[in-house]
Amino acid sequence: MPPVLEVEGLSIGYRDKDTLHRVVHDVSFTIHPGEIVALVGESGSGKTTTAQAVIGLLPENGQREAGAIRLNGVDVANWSQKRFDGIRGSVVSLIPQDPTSSLNPVRTVGEQVAEILRIHRRVERREVNARVVELLARVGLSQPELRARQYPHELSGGMKQRVLIAIAIALQPALIIADEPTSALDVTVQKRILDLIDELRLAYGTAVLLVTHDLGVATDRASRIVVLQGGRIQEQGPTAELLGKPSSPYTRQLLADAPSLAMADFRPERAPTATAEDDFAIVVEHLVHDFAVGGKGGTAFRAVDDVSFRVRRGTTHAIVGESGSGKTTTIRDVVGFRQPTSGRILIEGTELTTLRGEALRQFRRKIQLVHQNPFSSLDPRQTIFQIIEEPLRNFEPLSADERQRRVEHILARVGLPPAVLQRRPHALSGGQRQRVAIARALVLEPRVLVLDEAVSALDVTVQAQILRLLDQLQAELGLTYLFISHDLAVVRQIADTVSVLQNGRQVDAGRVEDVFLWPHSAYTRELIDAIPGKRNSDLVSQHPAPGLLQPAS
Repeated sequence: MPPVLEVEGLSIGYRDKDTLHRVVHDVSFTIHPGEIVALVGESGSGKTTTAQAVIGLLPENGQREAGAIRLNGVDVANWSQKRFDGIRGSVVSLIPQDPTSSLNPVRTVGEQVAEILRIHRRVERREVNARVVELLARVGLSQPELRARQYPHELSGGMKQRVLIAIAIALQPALIIADEPTSALDVTVQKRILDLIDELRLAYGTAVLLVTHDLGVATDRASRIVVLQGGRIQEQGPTAELLGKPSSPYTRQLLADAPSLAMADFRPERAPTATAEDDFAIVVEHLVHDFAVGGKGGTAFRAVDDVSFRVRRGTTHAIVGESGSGKTTTIRDVVGFRQPTSGRILIEGTELTTLRGEALRQFRRKIQLVHQNPFSSLDPRQTIFQIIEEPLRNFEPLSADERQRRVEHILARVGLPPAVLQRRPHALSGGQRQRVAIARALVLEPRVLVLDEAVSALDVTVQAQILRLLDQLQAELGLTYLFISHDLAVVRQIADTVSVLQNGRQVDAGRVEDVFLWPHSAYTRELIDAIPGKRNSDLVSQHPAPGLLQPAS
């Protein structure tokens, strides 16, 4: 059977004034009907650019320099946008990464699904609404008639992604390009979306180009994998063969860094720094947090319901759960941003819920927060020096020389060179920015760090570097971590103990190994079962990674 897609010798560059910077170099691969091929690589590897070229959506400054792109045997590489408009949706469709920004907020879901049908005139006008409902039901949305009348903001992230899939499959195209289709979703929602794509592939014989930085997802779902680095193919081949005998040092590094494919299932036992049985850095007892709904006299929504846990000094406790589980509300109470409805919170022996005003402000020196997204948590107008220095200006009357010394010292601790101090955030990579965020949190010498999804926005190799940095800092400084995540594969690597939250309640808690091996709740078992990469983890080569990647990227 001839391939649906043939990419041959493709090279692409981006024009900056009079200079053309090549970002994709001589890339070739094929996809046959009913096959999933994964393009895997970090940010900047060229995978998204390659996918955009296939569907004719390169940015204005993007330019194909060489090579062919054949869809069903027809070379479309030189096609105009008008010609591409005739096949987008009918021959090749796209499932974009971010479901929130990909749907029009002022049009109903039904109108947006109907648009693809009307553009290609595949359905009679009177039949469009019925076909829309049929498609929404096909992708597993409950009450499809209701969903068709709703606006995107009324749907969850997983539901929005299902709408985008409904649009992508509406005309049963020969090829679907899924560009990081689950990277913004919780792990169980991710599994359901990937299962859905797989079901539709089997039902329609559709070929799928899966673009992802997550090697765990790729090994679970793809029959073949193409590994990109710096715009060049490092290797490609059947999934089982690539996992068992990776030929490229870069692929071996990716396999070693993928949390779901890591050879060590659980974090090695670490002797706690606590000297007494009751020596805990964090104590949370019977935490309850209600939010008023509907204004004065309205009902109360209970976001956190009787949550309790203790964290020994020098160890890491993880809080895991899907969106809406109560994770964020819990940590905002723990760091003193909000007052809980009831319960006790002790940080390093201080009863947080009794503090007010200046006492509460000074307390925050003991506990600092590292946010999820290093691209939005740093002020773009400040230099890196100003960003790290700011907490010292707020809390300590130090001389300029002493501030300079403290900033340089903590910068070295997180593995960054002094040269970055006069740069601004936009000049740094994602991993470097997160190191800056960690340095800013540590400059006041706190005893407790709260890490709110602190690695979820990073590529797998950079994520592994930050996790190693956190482990090193904890060992050297005796830090206590409260680590919030929806990714159990990461939790398995970094945490000593864990609380699993569902709908505000703690449904499992204890040592990470105990919770993973003997979960009490069906919800925890579902979370564990949804970890990507488990299907083929036994095939992963046991050859050690070469350690060729730069540690401070």
